[in-house]
This record gives sequence, C-alpha cells and structure tokens, in this order.
Amino acid sequence: MTNRILFIIMLAAGLSAPFYAYPVFVMDLLCFALFACAFNLLLGYVGLLSFGHAAFFGGAAYITGYVTKEWGLTPLLGVLAGAGFAMVLGTAFGYLAIRRQGIYFAMVTLALAQIVYFMALQMPFTGGENGLQGIPRGHLFGFIDLNNSLAMYYFVFAIFLVGFGIIYRTIHSPFGEVLQAIRENESRALSLGYDVDRFKLLAFVISATLAGLAGATKAIIFQFAALTNAHWQTSGEVILMTLVGGLGTVFGPVVGAITVGALSHELSSFGSWVQVILGTIFVVCVMVFRRGIIGEVQRLASRKKG
Repeated sequence: MTNRILFIIMLAAGLSAPFYAYPVFVMDLLCFALFACAFNLLLGYVGLLSFGHAAFFGGAAYITGYVTKEWGLTPLLGVLAGAGFAMVLGTAFGYLAIRRQGIYFAMVTLALAQIVYFMALQMPFTGGENGLQGIPRGHLFGFIDLNNSLAMYYFVFAIFLVGFGIIYRTIHSPFGEVLQAIRENESRALSLGYDVDRFKLLAFVISATLAGLAGATKAIIFQFAALTNAHWQTSGEVILMTLVGGLGTVFGPVVGAITVGALSHELSSFGSWVQVILGTIFVVCVMVFRRGIIGEVQRLASRKKG
C-alpha cells in the first residue's frame, strides 16, 4: 500500500512538474533518479558495491551523442544505442569483476571505470576536456520536435517510467527474490543449487544498462556529453543519493536523487563548499537515519501498524 501511494504521488508530481519548476532542472533530476535506481538494484538487492557505474552513465552519453550527431540517428534510437553500449560494457565489466567480493569488487569496478574515463579523455571524437558538444535533440517519431521543452520533458519522463518499471518488475519477481537471497546469504543460495555468479552477472548487466539509459537521456537533454559524467566522483554521488534516500527500497533512490540534486542546486552559491556540506549531510544520514529517508518512513509506518 505504501508503494502504491508513493507511486501515485511520484506520477502526479512528474506529470505536473514542468508547470511549476524549470523543466531542464527536473529532467536532470529524473536522469539521476533513474541512475540511482539502477545502482540500487545492484547494491540494495544484491549487495554489490560498484565504484564504476559512472563508466556506463558517461560512456552511454558519448555514444548517444556521437550516433545522433555524426550518423543522424533519431533521439530515441540514439538513446537505445547508448543503453546498448552500456549493456555490452556492463557484460564485460561484470564478467571480470563478479567473481570478486567486497572491497575487491569495488576496486575492480573503479579501475575499469578509470580506463573508460581515460579513453573518453583521449579519443578524438569525445572532445577531450571540452566534451562532445552540439548534440541535436531532433524529432521523436519524425514529427515531435524535442527542441520544445515540454515535449522533451515528457519524453524524458516516459523513459524514466520505463526504466523504473523494469527495476520494479525485476525486484518483485522470482529473479529478484533470488538476488535478495544471495545478498542475505550467498553460501546458502549456492547450496540450494542457484548459479550465484550467473544471477549476479545478470543483475550487474541490467543495472549497467539502465545506468546507461539515464546517461544517454542526459546527453540529449543538455545536447552535451561531459567528461565529468564518466568521472569516479559521479559514482560517488550516486552512492550518496541511494544511501540518503534509502538503500534497498523501491522509491528511496528517487527521493535521494531529488534531495541531493535540489541541495546541490540551492547551495551552488557556496562554490566548492557544496561538497563539504553534502559530505556532512551524508555523515549525518548514515549515523542518524541509517535506513535513509524512505527506509525511516517505512519503519515508522510499520510501527504504527504494529
């Protein structure tokens, strides 16, 4: 019931958002919300901490920008191409990293992501430190002009809902139950006959693909693929969003992304001190609200029922 209420609130807020907020800012929040949901699928439901998800987010943005600008693909096909690239990259990363656990898994993903970052910096079509600029928004289905902010917003919101729906269905399925069993006790899941590595690899690929979907969409919104999207700091930001909103909850990453994104925007006048303030908030959340915002709300709701 709580999830249904939260979904209705999210849907109503999403549909009405461009009429009371700056559409481009809300679209940016939606991209990071989808990115955080994708990351939460891996950490919250499998227990795998990846420090390399920025590789999928940023790499997909570059691929989408390139194929739409140089090949003339439509924005929808460009976004799908970016997500497809993230899926292939996620399969390669997962195959190399999935047999490691804990800090070793995190360090392998970070090292692989740094390779992607270096390639984004050095390859000729990426624009180096200046990024890939001049990405066209184009037309959706040949007649919907995405240069119109309202049309672009609802295109992004539709992509977010599709990605969120995939994650929700994955979590609430037999496959999702196995993932949670692996998170709780991997040895027991292995003894029950489950191919643990295969399940973890598939979860990693789904998470990487949806992270790439978010990054590809962001490139179309801003008509720009930035080098910072592939930087390890972006991986750190999505971890912060997930933990603030509520690790292992369906709507926690959405709330966390909106909270962190809104705070970063409002505190931008403080310059580099923004990172210090966000770091302080992160420490407070970990120490006081260990379940995150949505986790604490669910705990209070269950306590009232009891």
